[in-house]
Amino acid sequence: MVQKAKKLRLRSPSQEIKEKSLRLREARVDLDDIDAIRLQKALAASGVGSRREMEEWIEAGLVMVNGKKAQLGDRVGPRDRVTVKGDAIKLKWPDRLPRIIMYHKQEGEIVSRDDPEGRVSVFQRLPQAKSSRWVAIGRLDVNTSGLLLITTSGELANRMMHPSFEVEREYAVRVLGELTPEIMKEMTAGVELDDGPAHFERVYQRGGADESANQWYNVVIKEGRNREVRRMFEHFGLTVSRLMRVRFGNIGLPPRLKRGQFYELNQAEVAAVMKWSDLTITGRKKPR
Repeated sequence: MVQKAKKLRLRSPSQEIKEKSLRLREARVDLDDIDAIRLQKALAASGVGSRREMEEWIEAGLVMVNGKKAQLGDRVGPRDRVTVKGDAIKLKWPDRLPRIIMYHKQEGEIVSRDDPEGRVSVFQRLPQAKSSRWVAIGRLDVNTSGLLLITTSGELANRMMHPSFEVEREYAVRVLGELTPEIMKEMTAGVELDDGPAHFERVYQRGGADESANQWYNVVIKEGRNREVRRMFEHFGLTVSRLMRVRFGNIGLPPRLKRGQFYELNQAEVAAVMKWSDLTITGRKKPR
C-alpha cells in the first residue's frame, strides 16, 4: 500500500481572494465556444485510454462518431456523439479553470504511471482527479527531488514545457568539488553534450562547503532534456550528489512544503498561472 501524500494547509485566504476564487470556480465557458480537437486526444483526455491506444482502436473500427465509423484525423466537439466498442462516451471538455498541484517530490519516486520495476509513482501519492486526468508539467528523474507541477490541463502542460515558451527551471545542486569562475563562465556560454549544445542562463553559489566538502549552487535553465543539469556538471568532471528543483516558471517551491507534501492552488492562483502562460481559463491561446 502506497502512503498518500499529505496536503499542506495554509492560513485561510482573505475574503477578497475567497470571493474571487468562488466566482472563478463557478465560471463556465459556453460549449459552442470550445474548438473541436482530434478524436484520439478527446478520448484520452476523458480517461478512456492512452492516445496511442485510442489511435489503434480508431484504426480497428471500434470508434464511431455521430453514427459513422471514425477515421484517424477526425475532429470532435462538445456536440458530437461518440461511442467506443458500442458504449456511449461522455467526453470531458475544458469549460472551466483547470486544477494545479504543487508537489514536493521525493527521491526514489518516478513521474510515470507505468514502471516495470514497480517503483512508487507520484501519481500514486496524489489524490485522484475525479473528472479528468493529472498531467505532469515536465519530469524529474528518480534521483531528483523538489518542485513538481501537476495539472488537469494538457494545454497548460504543453505550453509550459514547449521550448519556444522558454520557461525557466531553477535547481539547487550539491556538488562534490568547487566551480571555478572559468567553469561558471563556460556553463553560461554553452558546452556541447552528446545530444547537442546546452547552457545555463545563470549559475551562482548558495553557501559554503558542508562537512563532506560539498558545495551548493543554484542553476537556471530553459530546457527539460533528460538529466541535462547532471550532464552539464559531469562535462566538467564534477559529481552531483543532490539535485532539487526549486522553481518552475513563476512558481517557486514554498519553504513550508516539505518532502512528500502537496499544495493545491486556489482558483485565483490558478487564474494567475493561466494569465502568465498567456492562456484563457480553458487553456486556449489568447487571441492577439
